[in-house]
Amino acid sequence: MSPRFESEQVDPSPLGKPLQFEFSGKTAPTRFLKAAMTERISSWHPTDLDARGVPSDTLINAYKHWGEGGFGVILTGNTMIEPDQLEAAGNPVIPRKASFSGERFSAFKKQADAAKAHGALIVCQLSHPGRQTAKNLQPDPVSASDVQLEGNVMGMEFAKPHPATQDEINRIIDGFAHASEYLEKAGYDGVELHGAHGYLLAQFLSETTNQRTDKYGGSLENRARLIIEITQEIRKRTKPDFIVGIKLNSVEFQNKGFQPEEAKTLCQLLEQNRFDFVELSGGTYESLAFEHKRESTKKREAFFLDFADQITPHIKKTKSYITGGLKTAGAMVNALKSVDGVGLARPVCQEFHLPLDILQGKALGAIKQKIDIDNFGLTNVAAGSQIKQVGKEHEPIDLSDDSQVEAFTKDMGKWSEKMANNEDGWNYGYIDFESAKVVPYAAPAQG
Repeated sequence: MSPRFESEQVDPSPLGKPLQFEFSGKTAPTRFLKAAMTERISSWHPTDLDARGVPSDTLINAYKHWGEGGFGVILTGNTMIEPDQLEAAGNPVIPRKASFSGERFSAFKKQADAAKAHGALIVCQLSHPGRQTAKNLQPDPVSASDVQLEGNVMGMEFAKPHPATQDEINRIIDGFAHASEYLEKAGYDGVELHGAHGYLLAQFLSETTNQRTDKYGGSLENRARLIIEITQEIRKRTKPDFIVGIKLNSVEFQNKGFQPEEAKTLCQLLEQNRFDFVELSGGTYESLAFEHKRESTKKREAFFLDFADQITPHIKKTKSYITGGLKTAGAMVNALKSVDGVGLARPVCQEFHLPLDILQGKALGAIKQKIDIDNFGLTNVAAGSQIKQVGKEHEPIDLSDDSQVEAFTKDMGKWSEKMANNEDGWNYGYIDFESAKVVPYAAPAQG
């Protein structure tokens, strides 16, 4: 029996209540959000851009199993709108020229169908990395301004970006809008714009990275203009019941970052533009705020809940989720005093049906892993590798078990060496385990 995080005794039923989105009219069956994570198991080619980003059967299978897990909304991970502007090799991609038929479209449709089979809503997170793409993938990245992301972050180095021209901004708007229309036709319930964690939309929002003097810089309204123009174009190309949400930084722990007072104003702006939900997270690659904790945060588990308390009273129709650090049913139920729903990411790579287990009273806390859960890079690799395992119909490696942690550490060493020697660019994605024991995946009983 795996050890679990201890929770106060709570009635989990509030987490099982439906949540209706005001503007689209769609309803999520529970308050659980499967948060987006980078999966890196779509097709990849170092030089052929057209061969990049088709969802694999492994990815589709993983979403089938999250679809069995009791989530109200399932967010897919970090889908890109340009094949040469990637967060990482192996990202799903919907290029601007992608047609509404063929292998790529069919794969995205299969992913939606698999995730929705048990009633969850499927929402695709759309993203553009801007300056936050490894320089071996993009030596001339685009951003709001020419502020470079310095240093080595999780093994990546980044090139100096150039400020986006109006033509590039127009292409970015078209890219997000085309991808949204494409996804609606493929059966998705909506999209989430990735405006957090230092990616392109966050680069426009933050004064740290946006030093423009044109209509996209200066005031918050100007810095949010790109997001609003993207949304307006999405609305033109999709039906009224198509969900549009956004992931936002509730705070950046750095000078001139995006602060709670601005986030509050932005949330009001988003409500005026009919955003169905806002997912509040925080931090950037520079601050790695995922590892930043204050005493009050430790007690309440969610990394960013204190900031949500300052933001959510100012939105009336746009629903709110909090993602980051939630491990127990007690903390999740208590979070509903501040927000409408709770996002889970890494814990549901170890347990794909944790929400269902909580709602059925089988668990009150997530499995307690024996790796450093505050080490963002380490848990990133662990989660990505577990997603890959489940996509191959294997149980995820149990990182609460000493022998399996040893196997993980051994195989991670080999993987790190392989990724470091990647001159031809073919090595991508996460660990293929050799040392861990293989156990067939067991789907949960429904009902």
